[in-house]
This record gives sequence, C-alpha cells and structure tokens, in this order.
Amino acid sequence: KEITMAQPNIVNVTSILGTSVVTVLTTTLTTTIVTAASNKVNKMNLIRCTNITDTDRTVDFDVEVAGTHKKIANEVTIPANSVVDIVDKNSSFYLMETDLLRGGASAGSAIDVLVSFEILDDAS
Repeated sequence: KEITMAQPNIVNVTSILGTSVVTVLTTTLTTTIVTAASNKVNKMNLIRCTNITDTDRTVDFDVEVAGTHKKIANEVTIPANSVVDIVDKNSSFYLMETDLLRGGASAGSAIDVLVSFEILDDAS
C-alpha cells in the first residue's frame, strides 16, 4: 500500500539548513534518528554506519510514514572495524513532514551512525 503525505513546494524554499546527527544504534529497530518537523522536508543525503567492534554486525533502517514502517535497509552487514554508507548522494531521498527515520543493529553500542541531511523550509 502506498502512503503519501502532503508534498511541500520545494521550489520556493526560504531556507536550506545543512544538518548532521550522530548516534549509536541499539539492538532493536526502534531508535528514532531523525524526525522531519511539521511544514518541513528533509533531504536525506548520507547514512554512514561505522562498526567500532572486532566482529561483523548487521543494521536495519526504516522510514515511518503515517504510522507505517517500510524498510530501506535490511540486515546489511557492516564488517568489523569498517564503514558502510547505506545512503549517499546518489541514493538520497526525502523525509516528508512528521516522517521518521529509524535504525537498529545486531549488537548494541557496536554501530555509530552519521546522518547528514538538509532541512528545506518553504515558510508557508
């Protein structure tokens, strides 16, 4: 089932704010990493996972739209002491107003995550 929200006009934005969030994933897919504010759109440019342990780990990410969760990455292996980009500039996507980005890992405190995005505001 496709779920869509109101689509803000990003042609007439009044501000574009570059933002980054750094967090550590837990062992459940309930860690909210980014929530798009009301009347804003977030262009998600980078989700980078760093495995800070000596053991391979897996990660999952999903997007919540109107209470429905859809996976954007499922059990992606992050090799020991390595970095893997889940999303980069070639696969960026938009979080519409009030949508959530969530993540989880196969082991708590093993995966550091950097999320880089732009907050677009049309001030309407």
